[in-house]
Amino acid sequence: MHPSEPGLVGVVSAAMALPRMSLPTLATVVAAVAALYFGREVFLPIAIALLLTFALAPLVSALKRVGIPRLPAVIASVLGAFMVLALFSFIVATQVSELAQNIPLYQSNILTKVRSLKETGVGGGVIARLSEAIERVGQELDRQETSPPAADQPRREPVPVEIIARERPLQVLQNLIGPLISPLASAGLIVVVVIFMLLEREDLRDRFIRLVGYGDLHRTTEALQEAGKRVGRYLLMQLVVNIVYAIPVTAGLWVLGIPNALLWGLLALALRFVPYIGPIIGALLPLFLALAVAPGWSLVLWTAGLFVAMEMITGNVVEPWLYGSRTGLSPLAIIVAAIFWTWLWGPLGLVLSTPLTVCLVVLGRHVPQFEFLDVLFGNEPVLEPHARLYQRLLAGDPEEATDHAEEMLEEKYLFEFYDKVAIPALLLGEQDRVRGVMGDEQRRRVAASAQMLVANLDDSAREEAEEDDNPATVEPATADKDRDKQAQAEGEDDTELPDGTDISVLCAGGRGELDDAAAAMLAQVLEVQGATVSKASFADMDPTGIRRLELDAVDTVVVGFLNRDSVKHARFLVRRLKRAKSALRVGIVFWSKDGDDKETAVEMSNDLNADFVAFGMVEAVLGALSSDPPVALKIAAKRRMRRRPRPARKALLAAAK
Repeated sequence: MHPSEPGLVGVVSAAMALPRMSLPTLATVVAAVAALYFGREVFLPIAIALLLTFALAPLVSALKRVGIPRLPAVIASVLGAFMVLALFSFIVATQVSELAQNIPLYQSNILTKVRSLKETGVGGGVIARLSEAIERVGQELDRQETSPPAADQPRREPVPVEIIARERPLQVLQNLIGPLISPLASAGLIVVVVIFMLLEREDLRDRFIRLVGYGDLHRTTEALQEAGKRVGRYLLMQLVVNIVYAIPVTAGLWVLGIPNALLWGLLALALRFVPYIGPIIGALLPLFLALAVAPGWSLVLWTAGLFVAMEMITGNVVEPWLYGSRTGLSPLAIIVAAIFWTWLWGPLGLVLSTPLTVCLVVLGRHVPQFEFLDVLFGNEPVLEPHARLYQRLLAGDPEEATDHAEEMLEEKYLFEFYDKVAIPALLLGEQDRVRGVMGDEQRRRVAASAQMLVANLDDSAREEAEEDDNPATVEPATADKDRDKQAQAEGEDDTELPDGTDISVLCAGGRGELDDAAAAMLAQVLEVQGATVSKASFADMDPTGIRRLELDAVDTVVVGFLNRDSVKHARFLVRRLKRAKSALRVGIVFWSKDGDDKETAVEMSNDLNADFVAFGMVEAVLGALSSDPPVALKIAAKRRMRRRPRPARKALLAAAK
């Protein structure tokens, strides 16, 4: 690649800056996963304590700001949180016990619904077998434990039997308390760890920085702050969303007459912490109970409608309003993370999957060795817009490329899309051509897809041309339409694209099909500005083709090159075009992603004898629609050969002798 190609150099630099996973990094990941799996008895309580620390840290800071010392603030926050959890567990246990006592009362309704399904033929053999099983269970429940005594047998008095427990009191106590020791010990350990983490938060932060990030304090500090803010905000906002969801669900179930409505509301609140499948499980249990308590089907439908309505309101209104997508995770990443952490740590891993994955994404965002984590699980686009567009053009898919363009045109003007996205995409194609990795067929496919993209955007171009009251402007700092007025109020230097009425422009490619596609984009932008535009192919720029061009009604010819190493060819084209029509303005565009300064453009225009040289869409439009007079063709002075005087005839004859 020629060193004087800044457009391609910038594209190559961007392409080389891609995240790669080295073998040592892969080995580190495998070792970490193995350690988490085999050491889950140790790491799981620490992970829970760490997340609770993130969640309670804002509360502790708030208590300290009102004048409460650190130790009382930490103890009050931790005890308050665990008292709420204990109260939650007590209410759930009480409601479950009450529900268990009432389940036999719903047997007849379940049998009635199963029989109705059997009569209608729904479910086939499954419903039949289920009905038979339930009927047998009912018969066993209704059957008396002992058969009635015969008439000829004397009635026997029951013999009292004394049951003597042979187990020792310590064994009984051990059987009762033994199963509770492990969870209570884990809970106590978590409480202690949370308290000490909150008390020594600054010291732990400094030790972590000294251990892993002392050489880059800035990046490590940003990673810690972002992880703490994201996880803490996620847990707090998720709790608020779940409460907002659970209160109407509880009230609705109570109004519908579903037993133990408080239990289902609390379970819905807790299960929504489990991504995707949690709300489904929280809705299935009340639906089954609605099936059991009422003889008809209306209660089931009303209950299902309640949960569907609440999910739609919560997912489309409450969650975007409160925190939107601030977790930084893609939906697929949440599902994959749920599967991974469930395999690693069981049900608790499923609950902790989202906040733990958020921490991993933050790690990948700030540590280059783990950048692949941000690429795999983050919700930010992993390809730049121009690279994504080029990939679609390379695949020969102009329809998806058009969809991508129309999405961007909702916020950008057409010339901005071409200048910042489409032209850099073609520069990637030119880069591949220069490197020899793009064949002729691929080049033609990319060019044809780009031409089809331009044709598909004709409607958008016409709509933009009709916006007479809102002329397109170029902002140095931003290209967003909604910021035009704000930028003008702040005094930013905006450049307004001129009106092209009564100006005729011919746009042509320089040396290939990709140049023709770039020329078509420029032509469409000029049409939006009101100019009369015609197009020519790079094949029309040879000497024979130029003589066939109808240049009488053309004011300006603009020839574009994606390859900067075409200066000599551009000089020849300028000379040929100006010889074809002396009053013709000729401009050369060397397309570049970042552009060049004006001094370089002036120097190159003088060297090429062109009326203007541009490096981007805006400069090309300004030059094409300029009213400056054409630059006269410089006639190079010819070197005349001096003729030597013809020697005299006699001298020649003498020399011959």
